[in-house]
Parts: sequence; C-alpha cells; structure tokens
Amino acid sequence: EIEWFDSHLARMLDELDRQDELANTLVVVTADNGMPFPRVKGQEYEMSNHLPLAMMWPAGIRNPGRKVDEFVSFIDFAPTFIELAGLSWNDTGMAPATGRSLTNLFADEPSQPPRDHVLIGKERHDVGRPHDEGYPIRGIVKEGMLYLQNFETSRWPGGNPETGYLNCDGSPTKTEILNTRARPDQRQFWNWSFGLRPSEELYNVENDPECMRNLASEPQYAEEKTRLREQLFDELKDQDDPRMSGQGAMFDAFPYVDKGSAGFYERVMQGEKLNAGWINPTDVQAAETP
Repeated sequence: EIEWFDSHLARMLDELDRQDELANTLVVVTADNGMPFPRVKGQEYEMSNHLPLAMMWPAGIRNPGRKVDEFVSFIDFAPTFIELAGLSWNDTGMAPATGRSLTNLFADEPSQPPRDHVLIGKERHDVGRPHDEGYPIRGIVKEGMLYLQNFETSRWPGGNPETGYLNCDGSPTKTEILNTRARPDQRQFWNWSFGLRPSEELYNVENDPECMRNLASEPQYAEEKTRLREQLFDELKDQDDPRMSGQGAMFDAFPYVDKGSAGFYERVMQGEKLNAGWINPTDVQAAETP
C-alpha cells in the first residue's frame, strides 16, 4: 500500500514539474491514524496520534531538508493554507481556529510562543455501545510525556464485547487477543487491549512509545502528572470545551448520521442481525460487568 501511494505521489510531482508548477506548489504528505488495534487507531496513545509529516515547497521553504522537532497538528493546516492564500481567518467566516499557521517554520523562524506541546482528544469513533455512546478522552503531549484523562471509565474503550468490540477491526491478531480473555495466565493481553481503563493515564512516550506502563499512580510522577493535567484543563477551558463545564453529555446526544448503524447496540440486543462489515463473527463475546 505504501509503495502504491508513493508511485502516485511521484506521478503527481512529475505532472507538477511538467507544468512548471512544482517549485511554487506546497506539497503536504501525511497519514491517517495507525494500525486498527485498540492502543492505536481510534484511541489517544502515542502511536494513535504521532503521524508522519513531510512538506515540500522549493520556492517557499527556507533551508530545505530540515527536520523540525516542534509539535504541529492537523488543526494547523487550515490556518496555514488560509494565510498562504492571502486571507485573514476572519475573511473565512468560520469559527475561530485553535490551530496556528506553520508559515514561520517555512521561513525557518522560531515559533512565538514555542510549540512545546499539543492537545489531543476523542469523543466518538465508533458504534456498538449502548445509546451509541462514545469513549471521551482528552490528553496533552509535552516534554516526552503523554497525559490522558478518560471521562467515562465504566464504558468499554474498544466497544462492548457483545457487539464485537467495534472500535477494532477484525484480524488474526484481534482473534488471538480475544481468546486470552478465557486464559487466566494470559488475560492481561485482553485487558491491555480491550479492558476498562483508569481515569488517568501517564506515559513516558520516549521510553515507552507503545504506552504499556501507566505511571499515573507512581508517586515520583505525581507532580508532573498534576502539572500536565492543570495545563490541559486550563487550555480546554479557554476553548470552552463542554467536558470542562460538566456538559460533556451533549456529545453523546448528537444522533449518529449513518442510519444503517445508528442504535447498533440496542438493535443487536433485540435480535436484529447486523453486519458491521469490519469485524469477524467470532469477535462477539459475552457481556462482562464493568
């Protein structure tokens, strides 16, 4: 798949060059989320959000070939493109942007203030829980650490067992992990992937990029955890995040757009035969009380 993508990218660059437009075209190459497994796709761990990004613009990027270590986010793309189009954000008529233009990085100028962290978050990524509820998370990545706040810890992060853990695509790996649920000596693998989570998680993503060792309850990290949580919550309050004012339930009240999947959990529990299309029939397991 990567080779197939690369071949098409090469064709696009060749066509721009043929039209003599390559030097003055900003080319942005990035990626979607990672592999479809519970500690990657659809979640908020290191490999869920740390994606590749390469940018090329011969006429607009100074000192090409640089590797920039500052934090950037997808939400920075829109402000960048608007500025390069010669517009102000107010000209767009859109709601205020929380992202920041990347044009200073193109000019090889330091960011002011420095980009030393990024906020991440999730509300709903799937169906299969009662009432189409999501799994709300907020997080901050800073100084090699990842802090996560899970708001609804009674919910299954990968989706309910009785609907097949719909937030994880079917695969031989998923099948094997699900089988460990019935093996006491191996159940930790199921728990790491599909089990309930604590309200707080803290990881050293430089030493533990797979986010396997939760440091949130370790005393030596208490001060760092508090500092990251306070910064996260302060910035979310500035953005009027409903989760910060006790209004987070509003996200679960929005109806699921796909009528074919809406109310998936209730319909399955009532005996309707639904095929999500991305899981295996053997993924469905008996309910387990949280």
